[in-house]
Parts: sequence; structure tokens; C-alpha cells
Amino acid sequence: MNNSDLAEKLAAEQGVTKADAKKLVDALFAAIGDAAAKGEEISLNGFGKFKVKDNPAREGRNPATGEPMQIKASKKLTFTLAKAVKDKLNS
Repeated sequence: MNNSDLAEKLAAEQGVTKADAKKLVDALFAAIGDAAAKGEEISLNGFGKFKVKDNPAREGRNPATGEPMQIKASKKLTFTLAKAVKDKLNS
């Protein structure tokens, strides 16, 4: 399922136009992205949590040459499923 599929499903179930549903889907993901960029935790009851985690700088190897190289510190967005969704997947 992609953004368009999700918007179509919302439109059909909620009785709104596909264009309005697409705007809502885009706004939802933009809000999640904005909150994550600020380092906030996004908790969606019954679905799961998005958290920003820090990856520290570390030493790695260039796969082409085998030379050691420094990998910069970065941030990543992780997702943890809510118990209700986990139970649906494993039923």
C-alpha cells in the first residue's frame, strides 16, 4: 500500500473526495516528519511509536578498497509496533 492507495481507502471509508484524502495523508506524514526533525517522539495510540535515535560516529571500512574510514554521526527514525498491531500480525 502506498500513499495513493491509503488516500483512496480513506476516501471510500470516510465519504470524502480522493483529493481531500490525499491532502490529509500528505499532511499527516509531513507532521510526523516535522516532529521527528525536532527530535520529538510520535506516539499513535493502537499503532505504535516513532522515536529519533542517535547513531554515534564510528570507524568503518571502504568496501571497494578495504581502507579504514570514519563514518559520521547521524540520526535515524525507528518505529515500535503497538501490542494491538503485533497481535494482529501474529494471530
